[in-house]
Amino acid sequence: MISILSLLLIITLSILITRLATLALAHTGLSREAARFQARSAFTGVGFTTMESEKVVNHPVRRRILLLLMLLGNAGIVSAITSLLLGFMDSGNSASIMAKFLILLAGVMFLWGVAVSSWVDQYLSRLMSWALKRYTNIEVRDFANLLRLTGDYSVKELLVKEEDWLANQTLNELRLRDEGVSVLGLTRENGNYIGAPRGPTEIMLGDTLIL
Repeated sequence: MISILSLLLIITLSILITRLATLALAHTGLSREAARFQARSAFTGVGFTTMESEKVVNHPVRRRILLLLMLLGNAGIVSAITSLLLGFMDSGNSASIMAKFLILLAGVMFLWGVAVSSWVDQYLSRLMSWALKRYTNIEVRDFANLLRLTGDYSVKELLVKEEDWLANQTLNELRLRDEGVSVLGLTRENGNYIGAPRGPTEIMLGDTLIL
């Protein structure tokens, strides 16, 4: 029974660790969805080959967070497997095995409910944000509030495709500001980045615009 309880404790700690890492990564500027995916990928060691991974490994603070997650994840997974095997190998009969299985199933279902609870997520987010501000040097910012995005305003990426009316025209010709749209930057198809492009800048096929 102790091994089953140890396994549930390891799962609980794993949930808390990935939640904390998600918040830490989000505070460095990653979106919440990307931060959650990167944190879980690093903790489980399954690898992360998305575009966001480059933004993570090239950022010193994010890289340190993921390195710590990888270390903790390896230790946690090994401990979980060991506890699971010990929990069932020590059982002498089928009734005892079934009882342990039901306890384990109930515990996992309870932890899953806690993990997906919006109330728990809000409470943990506030608590962990306070801890990150107080005990770490991670720069904690609400980027939406920093940009003062309200109403219908947001920051988005747009890939210019062949059929798009934006292609092969300058910003002066497009007059996007008349529609309330500002181009903050653009990345050419060859990877070159142009920040705060001016009116004569031509929008080309394959450009990725930050609007």
